[in-house]
Amino acid sequence: MKELIETIVKPLVDVPDEVRVETFEEDAKVVYRLYVHKTDMGKVIGKQGRVAKAIRTVVYAAGSSQHKKIFLEIGE
Repeated sequence: MKELIETIVKPLVDVPDEVRVETFEEDAKVVYRLYVHKTDMGKVIGKQGRVAKAIRTVVYAAGSSQHKKIFLEIGE
């Protein structure tokens, strides 16, 4: 899943070397925290959050077979 997120996000940003995904697992949920360079935040979020929503939709669909709640957080 981590590789999927990086594959989606790296072509969108100007500084792909600063794309980083951390994973936190708890009992029934998995949290993926995406970090990008501060100048790329707008590109990852998109107008009215549309790009971020699309990324989340793909990640949730890919993670639906894990039988755990999947969360994607975006930060600097």
